[in-house]
Amino acid sequence: MERSAREPLVRKTSSSYRTFPESAGKRLDKEYLQSLHNKRLYLAVFAAVLGNFSFGFALVYPSPVIPALEAHPSPALRLDQHTASWFGSVFTLGAAAGGLSTMLLNDRLGRKLSIMFSALPSAVGYALMAGAQGIGMLLLGRVLTGYAGGVTSASIPVYISEISHPGVRGMLGACPQIMAVLGSLVLYALGKYLGLVLDWRWLAVAGEVPVLVMIVLLCFMPNSPRFLLSQGKDDEALGSLCWLRGRDTDYAQEYEQIKDSVRKQSRRVSCAEIKDPFIYKPILIAVGMRFLQQLSGVTCVLVYLQSIFKKTSVILKPEYDAALVGLVRLFSVAIAAVSMDKAGRKILLFVSAGVMLVSNLTMGLYIHFMPASQNGTIANKTLVSSANLPAEPTNYITLIPLLATMFFIMGYAMGWGPITWLLMSEILPLKARGVASGLCVVVSWLTAFTLTQFFLRVVDAFGLEVPFLFFAVICAGNILFTGCCVPETKGRSLEQIEAFFRTGRRSFMR
Repeated sequence: MERSAREPLVRKTSSSYRTFPESAGKRLDKEYLQSLHNKRLYLAVFAAVLGNFSFGFALVYPSPVIPALEAHPSPALRLDQHTASWFGSVFTLGAAAGGLSTMLLNDRLGRKLSIMFSALPSAVGYALMAGAQGIGMLLLGRVLTGYAGGVTSASIPVYISEISHPGVRGMLGACPQIMAVLGSLVLYALGKYLGLVLDWRWLAVAGEVPVLVMIVLLCFMPNSPRFLLSQGKDDEALGSLCWLRGRDTDYAQEYEQIKDSVRKQSRRVSCAEIKDPFIYKPILIAVGMRFLQQLSGVTCVLVYLQSIFKKTSVILKPEYDAALVGLVRLFSVAIAAVSMDKAGRKILLFVSAGVMLVSNLTMGLYIHFMPASQNGTIANKTLVSSANLPAEPTNYITLIPLLATMFFIMGYAMGWGPITWLLMSEILPLKARGVASGLCVVVSWLTAFTLTQFFLRVVDAFGLEVPFLFFAVICAGNILFTGCCVPETKGRSLEQIEAFFRTGRRSFMR
């Protein structure tokens, strides 16, 4: 009886991976979705994604600060190539630790409290960097803000997916990436304009503001109904869903569906259950996407953005280029948010990977074939300490690195940026969602740490074109991975997605 009830949700084919046919019945009818009032839902999402704003702000903090610290008059704060590499990469190590701890926090504290918990290390980290008297305080501040970013990276997408309904889950699922991009853009802008009159320490002070606003707003927001049901708090879960959907809507129907799904997964996942395709397939897909996302090079590009532009001698000043790239990134994520629930996830992933492939290939070939006098490589290959090098462009062809980077960021922000986080929160089974989302973040940021740590060394040894050509190869792999393994989840409830993995094809490969 249980199997026959689920079979209409999926169709098995022998030639391709078909996720959810259009003829599949929807558990939440269109009339109900159209009757929902989303104002409170949007408010709850906004309160949560302020953590992503802080994350984006902290991630690219080294971009304007490294050049300033390279020329700092105090030896205790002056960065060389080795310390600059650590200053740029240690954030990702903290983020990996944050993701690791969230494997426990998400299921013990809940999604909302885990996000609120991240405010403590974030605030302390910014305070350390604002008052730093030595490199040790700077690195510790980076670790703590990275830890907070790891916690929010694993908790916020899950929280948003669990409080949203299928009609807007794609759009709201892109909000964490939008706010992270906005945080980065604000950092670039402040780095440019505050740097004219204020010390770089004020950038860290500015980072405290969204953290404090987030903690205040979240005090008034509900927890995830699915999490509350998993804790046996049925009345509180019903009240949470009522608050999110509106009292005059038929939210009881959705509540019963969620409750039925949670009842079937009341126990935590055991080691024996890991062998179940229903558990390991979505986890492998989510982890694989996070791994490939970081291998595409986005963290390296964002962390060392101004240094890369100094090296390639683009026609504008590096700080202007960084702000321009930030604007393009914000615009592209907004496009993804609007089109995700209409075009679908997979088509955007294909377009995203294709654009990143062409952009990385263009950047690598430009650096390899252009004369050193035009691309700014000179004899010294290192990115660090490039502030003292002459970087006057002699030809408009030096716009190519800027355009290539803009298209790379545009491609990433349209697909592999926001959709990777959204799919992670959509496809992971409820009983393993807390642990598996933390695992995804650990894999993601350990990969990012390794890349950012070795990026400068590879550039110093082989030249800047080598990492970009490597990133291009990875982007080609992203296209293959999307076609073979990634499901289309557009317009489906989390319960329907779980039903597919329970009864769908045994293999995600053709």
